[in-house]
This record gives sequence, C-alpha cells and structure tokens, in this order.
Amino acid sequence: MLQASAPPPPYAIVVPTLGRPSLSACLDAVAAATASGHGPVRIVLVHDRPGPDGALPALDVPPALRPITTVVAGRGRGPAAARNTGMRAAGPVPWIVFLDDDVVPGRGWGEDLASDLGSASRDTAAVTARIDVPLPAGRRPTDWERNTAGLATARWITADMAFRREALEAAGGFDERFRRAFREDAELALRLIEGGWVLAPGSRRTTHPVRPADRWISVRLQAGNADDVLMCRLHGHDWWGRAGAPRGRLPRHAAVTSAAAAAVGCALAGRRAAAAWCAAGWLVGTAEFAAARIAPGPRTRSEVVTMAATSTVVPAMAVWHWLRGTVVHRRVHRADPATPPGIRSQASQGARREQVRSSGTGPAQAPPRVGPWP
Repeated sequence: MLQASAPPPPYAIVVPTLGRPSLSACLDAVAAATASGHGPVRIVLVHDRPGPDGALPALDVPPALRPITTVVAGRGRGPAAARNTGMRAAGPVPWIVFLDDDVVPGRGWGEDLASDLGSASRDTAAVTARIDVPLPAGRRPTDWERNTAGLATARWITADMAFRREALEAAGGFDERFRRAFREDAELALRLIEGGWVLAPGSRRTTHPVRPADRWISVRLQAGNADDVLMCRLHGHDWWGRAGAPRGRLPRHAAVTSAAAAAVGCALAGRRAAAAWCAAGWLVGTAEFAAARIAPGPRTRSEVVTMAATSTVVPAMAVWHWLRGTVVHRRVHRADPATPPGIRSQASQGARREQVRSSGTGPAQAPPRVGPWP
C-alpha cells in the first residue's frame, strides 16, 4: 500500500487495437479495476485499422471511461508505430501504460499499478506486470497454446508494461521497423538497459487469454525470423542471452531445408542415389520436428494433423524469412543506447571536447537515433 505522503504519479493508458471483440473485455476490466481510484488521467485507443475512407469505426468504451478516452487513427504499421502514436496523443503525463487489446487486468490492478509507479526509483524506465496465461484444464495444451503460454515467462512484454515518458523519449520510442507484435518490446528494453536505465518487476497481475487461431498460425509466425535478423544488426549476435529469449530451431530448419533443396537439385541432375539420401534426410528432420511438437500436446487427431502438415512447411518458411531479413536489414547499424538526458548531455559535451582537442574540428555530429523522435 502507498503512504498518503507519497501519492502515485499520474499515468495514461495507451491501447493499440484492430477493433477486435477482446477490446471490450479489456476496457471493462480497466474500468472495474480503477473504479475505486488510482485511475488513468487519459486513455488513448489507437485504431490501427481505419475504414476505407479513413473514418474510425465505433469502439465499445465503458461509460465510466468515455470522458477520459480518445480514439486516434494509426497508420497500419503495426503495434510499435501505434504505441508511438498513442504516446504522443497521451499528452505530457509522466507515465504511459501500454496494454494490448486482448488482455484482462486483474481486480486489484489499479491499486497495484499505483504502488508499482509510486515505488519506482528515479532511474526506473519501466515496470513490468505479471502475466497469467490460462490453459485448458483436463488436457495438454496445443502447440499454439504453449506458444502463448510463453508470454507468462517473458522478461519484458508490452502486453502490460508501464514506461516513464522521459525514458521513452530518451529512447526515441519503439523502433517502427518492427511491424509485428514480436521483438519490439525486447529491442526497446535492451536500448534502455544499455543506456543505464532499470526495468523493474511490478506487482500487478494481468491475464492474457489464448486467442483463437487457425491451424496455419505457426507458419505465419515464421515471419519473426526477419525480426531476429534486425535484432542481431541492432544489438549483436548475443542479444538472445541478454534478453532472455529462446534461440529457436533456425539451424535445424536450415539443415532440413537444405536437404530438401539438395534432393530436388540432385533429382534434376539425374543423380538418383544422392537425391534419395537427401530426401531421406529431409524426411527424418521433418519427422523429428513434428514429433517434438506432437509429444507435449493433446495428441488429438486435429492436433496431430496440424503438426504434421505445418512441420513440412515451417522450416522452409523460417529460412525464407531469415534470408529476407538478411537482405532487407543489411545496412542497419548498431543501435544507440537510450541514455538518460543528464548523462547523455554530459557524454556529448565530453565527446565534443575530446574531438576539438584531437582534431581541431568543430563539434561532432550526433549519430542517428532509432525511432520517430529527433
């Protein structure tokens, strides 16, 4: 509980949305959790899918939240860009709380958030929430359900994360080259930590339900391999360890895909024996991948068919997106740390003095900063 002498700082809530039905449950939970106090000064809904004429569709906002809710249009460039748009529209409030439109804050969320923000140290850039992912009882989770359950152990997740505005501005916001809800949160967190900021765990709890998905969702998710290439360009090849992110199976996917390509090439060249061996390698690799996904699941007929079908496609798609990312992001340079303003000013002055002493030239130009702010 907060002491009366230390009132919590004001905050705004920013929710990027595509107008999904889950938004109503999210806003209803916010209204219930803040009904007794500790509520936001403003809520900004960034609708990232406006109508064909640019008009914003109507959104179902609880009556209690309507006086403080603003709906703004996004640019259809993904959640990173939508969050930047929402932050600008939120006004000069010291804290911005980002929520996804498919989460459900808990009953004590408002009071716990106030405690999280009120106890944050001056060098705290962000305070995370505790994410709960409810899984079905009475059976093992599917591959998609296990994928979503990974959010509960993610180190930094913007499904519910409160950022100090000053830190966001020092970082230049989210990197808008991340067009999917993938890696944009870890990328910003790494820049903040490298700049000397602290990301602290909070006490509030938020539920992230498993949303419905078709059987090909795992194939579409392979687009994230291009984002991993961008992360390597920005933060080096050791970023996985520093971000606490799993490495995935890309090396195995590359081996399986190479075997398939070699089998086709050998067959076209008339080398039947070599083609057979390569095809066998592809088959063994694909079977191992499918088995690894089927074993921890419910093993129902539908799940087994889905895993078998997608396991033949996922390796090639993962490699394709990795190659695409390698080409698209080939000129990206290392990201600058998001240094706090006071430290950044001192470092810049020191760098200018050193340049004048060593070369006799004028002040050095600051390197370009990632993000929408200069």
